[in-house]
Amino acid sequence: MLKKLLFISWFILTINSVYSQQELTRADTLRGSITPERAWWDVLHYNLNVTVNPSAKTISGSNTILYKVLEVNNIMQIDLQSPMQIDKILQNNEEILFTSEGNAHFLKLQQKQEPGAENEITIYFSGKPREAVRPPWDGGFTWSKDSNGKHFIATSNQGIGASVWWPLKDHPSEEADNGVTIAVTTPKNLMDVSNGRLKETIENKDSTTWIWEVVNPINSYGVNINIGDYIHFGEKYKGEKGLLDMDYYVLRENETKAKKQFKQAPMMMEAFEHWFGPYPFYEDGYKLVETPYLGMEHQSSVTYGNNFENGYLGSDVSGSGWGMKFDFIIIHESGHEWFANNITNKDVADMWIHEGFTSYSENIYLDYHFGKKASSEYVIGVRNNVVNDTPILGRNYNVNKTGSSDMYYKGANILHTVRQLIADDEKWRQILRGLNKEFYHQNVTTKQIENYISEKSGIDLSVFWNQYLRTIMIPKVAYSFEGNKLRFRYVDIVENFAMPIIAVVNGEEVWITPTSEWKIKLFPETIHSMKIKKDFYVNSEKLK
Repeated sequence: MLKKLLFISWFILTINSVYSQQELTRADTLRGSITPERAWWDVLHYNLNVTVNPSAKTISGSNTILYKVLEVNNIMQIDLQSPMQIDKILQNNEEILFTSEGNAHFLKLQQKQEPGAENEITIYFSGKPREAVRPPWDGGFTWSKDSNGKHFIATSNQGIGASVWWPLKDHPSEEADNGVTIAVTTPKNLMDVSNGRLKETIENKDSTTWIWEVVNPINSYGVNINIGDYIHFGEKYKGEKGLLDMDYYVLRENETKAKKQFKQAPMMMEAFEHWFGPYPFYEDGYKLVETPYLGMEHQSSVTYGNNFENGYLGSDVSGSGWGMKFDFIIIHESGHEWFANNITNKDVADMWIHEGFTSYSENIYLDYHFGKKASSEYVIGVRNNVVNDTPILGRNYNVNKTGSSDMYYKGANILHTVRQLIADDEKWRQILRGLNKEFYHQNVTTKQIENYISEKSGIDLSVFWNQYLRTIMIPKVAYSFEGNKLRFRYVDIVENFAMPIIAVVNGEEVWITPTSEWKIKLFPETIHSMKIKKDFYVNSEKLK
């Protein structure tokens, strides 16, 4: 147990290190901003063809990009990270010349780019892609083998970006509006599982090509390759938009364990459709796919490597006991279908929209299946993982830098506190559902999310958001009592912070509204005890 708890601590520190590095470079700007060479064209569809050679750990292929011209320009930025290389670029069967600046490649197009026109360009690429050292956090290819010695391969590239293995317009604000076609060629005895639906299987002499099609918009980091000796089983789920195909792909050796553990998948779907609204990708189906790493939120192709057991690798991240009631990876990574894949940040500085809401989905799942007490104790428990090193919003936009890893569990507790302020669970549920309807298949900013929740709740939360998203201060309630008089105020707050909270006085709940100034509240009888209700994400200190 100690080893598992140490691993969780390592996990928190690892993602914190990954997310808090803030040294800015020219490469960060090229990757993280909408450069002039990106601004003039919009991706409509990717047609990605990849041949995977497991023995050599190499890949080769092409990506045909269908794009719409928004304004006149003839220099196009394409991203592909070293050591992968661009072999050739064609438009209208003419080879395109390009120059490179690090991982950004600038194509000089010969065809006139007329605004409104839809054009294609094909990029041929090859190489030995970066291997992931600690997937999914550092990103790349994972080359592994199963217990029978067969190749077991997967991609994961949320932070580092899809351009770690294929060429594209690699910016979070850009999704392929009309989806992606993914054709992956594998050795004969292996299967590829990618996003969307399997449209065709082509048997070649010594290999097999698996063609998958996504019809919904998709963020590029969600496009994935998973190769292994897979078996398939599935079910039809009666959801809010009709029958949903739920498919499961696991290694042959794990079929029995998976059929038992994956019973949580429809339970997840029931809870999240209740709280967040319909699953956002009925047309592309839902899949759980076993991988040789822990897991990630690849759209319609959620990857899984949690050893077919509850908790996070068998441990409870909350310390409350409730974290052992569900499989962390099934629930958390599937929650991203609503927050990350349906609602996607425009800039990674706003990644708390992905991770905060999805971490909150863990206790929403508990709320639905185990009750409000379970939900509350779990989210309060995960506060112990918050380190408050930097704000959860990134310090800089347009430079491909996120905020602190506190975006996970601080984010969840911020949302849990908003629920307390609204004090109407059905209204809160409709706000969460409304977010997924209002911003359906859209890229958004933090301000859009802030404003929507403030508007629909009827509460001006602008100072609240500034306090919790843009500072590392947790409001503290300083208080004292004598006789029937309660004296209280906030410290560690931004200007004008005055959030109402519930105090439990002599065992009875009462709302109070501290500010930076001392306040006094009189009670009809002598005060013997006082504490702040733990559902509010504040600290408290009793003064002598």
